[in-house]
Amino acid sequence: MRQIEKLLQQYGESHQNKTNVVIHAIAVPSIFLVTLGLIWSIPVPAWLVKFDVTWAHIAIIPTLYYYFRLSGPIGAAMTLLSIASFAFIALLASYGVVVWQFCLALFVVMWVLQFIGHKIEGKKPSFFEDLRFLLVGPAWWWVHWLKRMNISY
Repeated sequence: MRQIEKLLQQYGESHQNKTNVVIHAIAVPSIFLVTLGLIWSIPVPAWLVKFDVTWAHIAIIPTLYYYFRLSGPIGAAMTLLSIASFAFIALLASYGVVVWQFCLALFVVMWVLQFIGHKIEGKKPSFFEDLRFLLVGPAWWWVHWLKRMNISY
């Protein structure tokens, strides 16, 4: 069994309840987005500013590398989610929204929802056992979409 299949199987064990799955379908990509937004908000040195690079741009490189090592289609899907997240963050900033405040508020709300989902499920979140599951969650979310499009992961 491939590593991605093992990780998704383990992750899926604590995500069986339909309400928890729906909550995760909303909260997981939202948490990915706002985590990038929070990292994007960390001030960068002047030499990076002139290249329009943020810490989030730097952090996404090893993250996407991890996803591509797990699975090409998941890596490609996570690249799309990353691009959409960066576009949304830029849009927020262009409208004068204080990105870190917006992202922090949404981060808290989405994590509260996640824990409510796990309370309903009756099982603790997977990342309590292994921190890799913080990255597996978005892959799990994409696998549902990839399966619907008959794309193997």
